[in-house]
Parts: sequence; C-alpha cells; structure tokens
Amino acid sequence: MQIILVLAVVAAAGLVLFSLARGLIYFAQGHRAAAEGNLRENQIMQNKMMMARVKWQAITIILLIIIGLTAAGSS
Repeated sequence: MQIILVLAVVAAAGLVLFSLARGLIYFAQGHRAAAEGNLRENQIMQNKMMMARVKWQAITIILLIIIGLTAAGSS
C-alpha cells in the first residue's frame, strides 16, 4: 500500500511540475499574445494552468498526509 501511495505522490508531483511549466510558458508568451490580439485566450490558459497546479498540489498534500497516517498507524 505504501509503495502505491509513494508512486501516486511522485505522479502527482510530476503533474504539479508540468502544470507549473505550462503556466510559465503561457505567462512568458503574454507580450506576443497581446501583440497578436490573443491576450484573452492567453490569460484563460494561464488561469487554467494555475488551477491545475493548485489541484495537483492539494492532491499531493492529501496523499502525503495519508502516507503519514498509515506510517504512524503501522508502528
């Protein structure tokens, strides 16, 4: 059970990193999007990536809490 939880934490943390990287890419493209007239779409994608990052961070924290509780209960 612990191994599955650890793998889930690693996967969720990877998704946090992926969401962060994509959000930073959209943020960096803000000036180009403004020049091309796509600023609204760019801001929407930045917000989506921020919400995805927050979601995956919450899932990672919950999984870490579960690991801590199961480790404390097994000793």
